[in-house]
Amino acid sequence: MNTDRVFIDNLEIETVIGIYDWEREIRQKVSLTLEMDTDVARAAVTDDIADALDYKAVAKRLIQFVGDSSFQLVETLGERCAEIVLDEFPVSWIRLRLDKPGAVRGSRSVGIVIERSKRKTEAG
Repeated sequence: MNTDRVFIDNLEIETVIGIYDWEREIRQKVSLTLEMDTDVARAAVTDDIADALDYKAVAKRLIQFVGDSSFQLVETLGERCAEIVLDEFPVSWIRLRLDKPGAVRGSRSVGIVIERSKRKTEAG
């Protein structure tokens, strides 16, 4: 079995995120970096986007979701993003890094890194 990864690096999106009242009234930039496990062998042979993980479609879906969201915690936002990718795209595993720049004075960024796998069905 091949271990292939498709990545999206530093996808910047503005959203409402945070626990403080002032954060609920503004939009802040977050950044997503994704590493996604998918089989690229067929796409490499056919040279056809229909056989590949369409990273532009993944990015557009996350831009829409994150842009429309309003979570308090980066943990919740990151978890929902991982669920979307696993549920809607041909991805079996994801590593997602979510950065919230400027959240802590003196630090360039804070955030989370999570790894999730597609849930196995009871039959398989």
